[in-house]
Amino acid sequence: TDSFLVDGVAFKKTFSYAGFEQMTKHFKQPKILALNMELELKSEKDNAEVRLSDPTKYQEIVDAEWNIIYEKLDKCVASGANIILSRLAIGDLATQYFADRGLFCAGRVEEQDLLRVTKATGAPVQTTVNNISDAQLGFCEAFEEIQVGNERFNIFRGCPQAKTCTLVLRGGAEQFIEEAARSLNDAIEIVRRAMKNASIVPGGGAIDMELSKYLRDYSRTVAGKSQLFISSYAKALEIIPRQLCDNSGHDATDVLNKLRQKHAGPSTDGANYGVDVNTGGICDTFAKFIWEPSMVKINALNAATEATCLILSIDETVRNPRSEGPENGAMGGRGGGRGMPMGGRGMGGRGRGR
Repeated sequence: TDSFLVDGVAFKKTFSYAGFEQMTKHFKQPKILALNMELELKSEKDNAEVRLSDPTKYQEIVDAEWNIIYEKLDKCVASGANIILSRLAIGDLATQYFADRGLFCAGRVEEQDLLRVTKATGAPVQTTVNNISDAQLGFCEAFEEIQVGNERFNIFRGCPQAKTCTLVLRGGAEQFIEEAARSLNDAIEIVRRAMKNASIVPGGGAIDMELSKYLRDYSRTVAGKSQLFISSYAKALEIIPRQLCDNSGHDATDVLNKLRQKHAGPSTDGANYGVDVNTGGICDTFAKFIWEPSMVKINALNAATEATCLILSIDETVRNPRSEGPENGAMGGRGGGRGMPMGGRGMGGRGRGR
């Protein structure tokens, strides 16, 4: 597929002005300058007023505005930065100015994207272009802008301080991409939980089948109705491997029979066997690194048990048979009469209900 992993930071190309096509799109070991200021000529406010005694001074005011923006651009170039990112706008003048000097710039970068770039590259956000040194610049191994489908992405690879990466997902339809994103999020959260809690159990329904087998054996030692409850709980645990078989398109009955036979053995070697979704059989899920954090499994069992106890504690349902009738309990009068509330009878003709 066209989905790919970026060892660094990637974000969608921002709005660009004329001259963007002429900018350099690939850099090796570039220096990065992050700004939170505008680099464009701004029109004066509507109520701005300048009074001149000498009309020839007007050109000096216009030239001063241009000198200010050019001074900012010169300082950006003199800093040695190859890539200039700004939270605010970078106008067409600045875009063309940087393009002519072989630099890359991007304005109106989203706050979250700029924050990720600054953390990964070590470039603190600057609110001025005065006295910029190498300590205020960030670094990365490579930068490029690439086309992915109908979108363009700015990609920073090999960031020295990056503790994260970026996944770019592509698919034939929006629902496929959303499903892939949900699956990836679930997998990442499981790994995150496993890193925080060192205790793990075999996945693929192995722990559920082992618990089911243990409860079945234990239920035979219990007398009375409790034995039925424990047996039903053990049977309910087999839903997990059964659902895994159904989701992967395999015969659930055949796989469950194999799992029961494996877990019922006298030795403990079969305790780690679960569903193999690739072959439609069973395998040692612990040996194949199919793990689940113990904390996740314990919380799931506790939640399911509490929900079941809550449902079983409801021994009576209060209902109103009158409201279930075809007339919803309305007992209105016949003809022109009006019925009294709460089942009052109506009088015929022109009489009124009492």
